[in-house]
Amino acid sequence: QVQLVESGGGLVQAGGSLRLSCAASGRTFSMNNMGWFRQAPGKERELVSTIDWSGITYYADIVKGRFTISRDNFKNAVYLQMASLKPEDTAVYFCAADVRRGTASYWGQGTQVTVSS
Repeated sequence: QVQLVESGGGLVQAGGSLRLSCAASGRTFSMNNMGWFRQAPGKERELVSTIDWSGITYYADIVKGRFTISRDNFKNAVYLQMASLKPEDTAVYFCAADVRRGTASYWGQGTQVTVSS
């Protein structure tokens, strides 16, 4: 099993920044591909970004150039630096481990990000 705990969500004005953190524990060999998903009210959960063990990253087009994913393999932690936030970025953000084909095997409990206009 893998346990994931997110932190860093909150309320921010449009144009502002937030940094999400995810602390992982458990079966570290399942943490090769880590990522962040988000789910806005009334919408399906969507993939935001992923990062593999070597640091290769993927970003959804809607966040490319604004969000930066990183990881610290020694701390088993993953981060999402979000800048130039927009009201449409408002969602619950979920940390995920073992991300494959647009879904994941392990999920955190989620952290709320609210961007006011």
